[in-house]
Amino acid sequence: MTELAAAPASTPALEQATCFADLHLAPEILAAIDAMGYSTPTPIQSQAIPLVLAGRDLLAQAQTGTGKTAAFALPLLHRLRGFANTSTSPARHPVRALVLAPTRELAIQVHESVVDYGQRLPLKSAVVYGGAGMKEQTESLRQGVEILVATPGRLLDHAGSKVVNLSQVQFLVLDEADRMLDMGFLPDLKRILDLLPKVRQTLLFSATFSDDILRLSGQFLHEPQKVEVARRNTAAETVEQVGYRVPEAEKLDALLRIVKLRGLTQAIVFTRTKLTADKLGRQLQKRGVSAAIIHGDKAQVERITALEGFKKGSIQLLVATDIAARGLDVVDLPAVFNYELPYHAEDYVHRIGRTGRAGASGLAVSLIGQEEEKLLAGVERFIQRSLLIETLPEVVNLRAREPKCEQRSEARSAPPMPVPASNLMDSSAPEQPDAPLNPGYKRGQKAMPCALFMPAPRSTS
Repeated sequence: MTELAAAPASTPALEQATCFADLHLAPEILAAIDAMGYSTPTPIQSQAIPLVLAGRDLLAQAQTGTGKTAAFALPLLHRLRGFANTSTSPARHPVRALVLAPTRELAIQVHESVVDYGQRLPLKSAVVYGGAGMKEQTESLRQGVEILVATPGRLLDHAGSKVVNLSQVQFLVLDEADRMLDMGFLPDLKRILDLLPKVRQTLLFSATFSDDILRLSGQFLHEPQKVEVARRNTAAETVEQVGYRVPEAEKLDALLRIVKLRGLTQAIVFTRTKLTADKLGRQLQKRGVSAAIIHGDKAQVERITALEGFKKGSIQLLVATDIAARGLDVVDLPAVFNYELPYHAEDYVHRIGRTGRAGASGLAVSLIGQEEEKLLAGVERFIQRSLLIETLPEVVNLRAREPKCEQRSEARSAPPMPVPASNLMDSSAPEQPDAPLNPGYKRGQKAMPCALFMPAPRSTS
């Protein structure tokens, strides 16, 4: 088996460099980085890239949003460039690098980064994941790929069908390894490792390190170098973390009140269960909010459509379970909400890591019900700090500025106008689930925004 070309041992540590070029990455990779607008490496990139280029196994931990994907994708592409070719023969494109991710969304995002960074290199890549048809994935694999990004279960499906051969893999990446353990992927990981060559370079990346992860690294990695660029199990210090004690029945109003008063244009709202996500999403849509829902029971096309709409800004609130807590990268996301605190405290760190990325500021708001006090205590123990608990702010009554009923009646005959984020909430009108806020509303129909500020009709009796 042809060995990967390691960088010279004298490769300078990137923390002493002022730009990516100081690492002597391939010109094609540097050009792609420059085209994407990046100039200065992040701490995890500074410490990890030289070690990966030198051929060392790596155990790396960093806060989410600090550039972990580039920390392995850039040196991976650099070391594989010697295999790049334009041949159409699948035999010339065996799988040489395998990246495993726990969720479809993270796998898709990692693959997009690999494509972007390697756009000037004739290296073929593909992504495979569950919840999508096998046919297109099979056709892609049969054409040959050097870099394969996959979720464990779907990779085993393809391996069992003899569609993919992993005997020439020289580079293995386990991304968000702690999440893979949480999701019960350890047996799948062991089966996959049995399909790989014993001699390979292995990198394990995670936002948090548990004792299980440390034990896992002892089984899968060979004399790894450890990189830890932040205090263990902490969230980014650029994220403002605040909590409000709110009765369960008042959480929806509290959410919209904070969205209005903070002037938030977008946010991810996390729930513990799929049922709550569906219910909350429908309630927001009834109130005229541009909201979408994402969880494991949603079809892949629905999940992709929701994520694309959110990234483009057409969706204001993305209601999600913890499936979106890992790897989802939205540029300049201003805030996340814990509508419900997570059962596992480490998921809190991943959730709030969706904001305050790459050194930017962010806001993480937790709405804490009476029955969630134990979960709050668990989060505080895990992050080793107390959460700031504030009093829910008041909001100006918008009805004082409403037009007369006759004027509203005329307004309903005209096309509805978009409602800015600052006008989404009237705290004086709690939700009445038995009475639709929009007269004539039908399930699946978008509510007219003007109905948000319409008082309940008075009795004529």
